[in-house]
This record gives sequence, structure tokens and C-alpha cells, in this order.
Amino acid sequence: MPETTRHAAGLPVDLPPADLPMSGVRVLDCATFIAAPFAASILGEFGAEVIKVEQPGEGDPFRKFGTPAARDTLAWLSEGRNKKSVTLNLRDPKGAEIFRQLIAKADVLCENFRPGTLEKWGLGWEELKKINPRLVMLRVSGYGQDGPYRDRPGFARIAHAFGGLTYLAGLPGELPVTPGSTSLADYMSGLYGAIGVLLALRQRDKTGNGQYIDMALYESVFRALDELAPAFFKIGKLREPEGTGTTNACPHGHFRCGDGRFVAIACTSDKMFERLAQVMGRPELAAEDMFRTTRQRLARHKEVDGLVAAWMHSMSRDEVMAACVKGEVPCGPINSIADIAEDPHFAARGNLLRLVDELAGEVVIPNVLPRLSDTPGRVASLGPALGADNDAIYGDLLGLSAEERATLKDAKVI
Repeated sequence: MPETTRHAAGLPVDLPPADLPMSGVRVLDCATFIAAPFAASILGEFGAEVIKVEQPGEGDPFRKFGTPAARDTLAWLSEGRNKKSVTLNLRDPKGAEIFRQLIAKADVLCENFRPGTLEKWGLGWEELKKINPRLVMLRVSGYGQDGPYRDRPGFARIAHAFGGLTYLAGLPGELPVTPGSTSLADYMSGLYGAIGVLLALRQRDKTGNGQYIDMALYESVFRALDELAPAFFKIGKLREPEGTGTTNACPHGHFRCGDGRFVAIACTSDKMFERLAQVMGRPELAAEDMFRTTRQRLARHKEVDGLVAAWMHSMSRDEVMAACVKGEVPCGPINSIADIAEDPHFAARGNLLRLVDELAGEVVIPNVLPRLSDTPGRVASLGPALGADNDAIYGDLLGLSAEERATLKDAKVI
């Protein structure tokens, strides 16, 4: 059986959907892959009804992305959580008309077509807001709805590069590496998209009017690069790749332990380095004529890192962690998913959620974030089968008869 979603106090919670923060909000998700659909998923975790609108016979290409399962993929089963699936050909005039009927009954629309695509089908913002002036529309694209690059295709990897993150990833003078997940920008943009939807809904509560949110994938990446922009425009500082460390603190990076496993350490203040020197059994390293200040340590960062690396290499990762935890030095294991699966803190926080799919069996997915104390989100279902909710949505919600639905299906409209 699926585990019960837990709130911050660690107690089981079984709230009816009507008691969740986003209950009563209907979201249409006609986007593909991750960014805009992820925003819809967040809303769905907190009670919104999310209707996934997919191309008949094909569905969201994300259904084929990643590790195959008994149906679709594990990626789809996780990211399609809590959604209903209907099939609808938006390119077909009959399909577009049905979509307009859905828009009339929706609160939020999430889309990530290339700019101008929905307009070409007669389904752009100006058209949709006439149908439903209260509509909130999230538009995610590679480069945004305007600007000279608006028509270029965009993916997360391109966003990392264009937004300035990939330039910083890797070792100085070497080929830039993938900054973590290839989908990082998608998830970051989905988070900003969800925030935008919530803000727009809040404004709608005041005025009664909806609006659209214009989110470019690269913008979420660029926003997360701390002082990159102000330092360049103020003093001309061009930040370069810094490898495993940083030019702002020392020691502050990744180190190999004696058993071949790795840890991350972050001495962002002189006090933290003093603690580390004590833990290393070398308190003299924090003396005034040695490495007491950040400026001193940065000036001789290779020497400092070498001393720390030698100490780390003299012990196993568990021994390093035990020493640092005891000495209150900020240090953490560089975890693989295998490490995460065994970590008691992940278990105690309920970060891994087990659900059962009729065909795929047990599937472990990341749990809901953020954690609300009184009205926590939940995952009621894994990603749906393609078109699983056609009858319920087109029949119950729009009132199309079984005969009408059969005719539309034969015509490949749904």
C-alpha cells in the first residue's frame, strides 16, 4: 500500500481534497515534458484538479522519456502524478472548439508551445481571455514570448548554457560539464511558474481578472547566479569556472576520503575554519600568522585545500563525517541515489514516497514539497494512462454524449 503523506510534525495526514489549499482550482495542462507540467503538478499536489490535455495516439513525449515501465516510463509515472488525462487534437478545428469549452471551465492553463503556436490555432491569450476573463495562463518557452530569439527552440540544456550556468560548471580551462541534472532549468522554471500562477490567482481574488505569466527557461537559471551580474557591471568581474571550490571562501569544495568516497565542506567564515582546524588536530592553522582570515586562506587556497585533502584522505568518509559533525563543521556526504535510499534522514523526513501502480507495481518517487504543517500536499495517483479520463471530462464536465465522444474518437479529434 502507498505510504501516507506526512506533515512537518511527522504525523499521518489524510485530508479530503476539499481541505487542501488549491481545492476548487481547475488547471489545464497542455504542455509537454517538464517545466510547465511541473508547475501544474505542484498545484495538483495541493488539491487543484489538473487535466492533462494530450495529442491523441501519442500523448506527452515525456511518456517515452527515461526508464521504461510496464506502461509509459518511470519518469512519467512520477511527474504525471495526480493528473487526469484526456486526448485532444488542438490543431483540428473541432478539437480547438472543445478546448475553448474546457477553457471556459478552467482557472489556469499551463502551456509551453513555441511562441505563436497557440495563436496560429486561434487559441492565443487574446482569444482565450475573451472566453474566460478570469483565466490565468502560464506560458513557458525557451526564450520567452518576445525578444529577438523568441522563435528559437529551447530545452533545459540550452537554457543552462544561455543563462550563464554552464560556463561556470567544470574545471578551469576544460570543457564545461552538465550542471547536475540535464533538466535542472525545467524544474527551476516550473517552480517560478507555479509562483507566478499563485501570484496571479491572488491578484484575481482582488480584481476578478486573470493574466498571463511569461516564463523563459533561461531566466530561472540566470536569476539563481547570485552576484554574477552586479559584480560584472559594477567592477567588471568576469566569473570563470572554479572547479570544485569557489573564489569567495576557503576551504569550500569537494574532497576525496580514504575509502574513495566524497564529501562536501563549506567553511564560509573564519569561525568555521577555526572549528575545522581543531577537528583536524591542527589548531595552529587558524593562528593570526597562518590562515585565520578568509583573505589569508584565499591567498594560499591551494595550500589550504591540500592540507584539508590530506586529512580527509587519512580516514574513511564515515570517520570524516563523524569528526566534522562532532566539531560542528559544515560537511556533508556527496550522495548517490543508493546513499540516499539508505540515509535515515531522508527516511525520517519522508522524502521518498512509495505508491503502487496496477501495471508498474511499486514505484518510489520524491515526496511533495513544500511541507505545510496543517494542509500538506499529497500524491493520490501516479501518472495516468493516455486518455484515461476522456469519458469523465468530456462526458460529465462538458456534457458530450457517448455517441458524440465515439464520433470524435473515430475522427482522431480525441
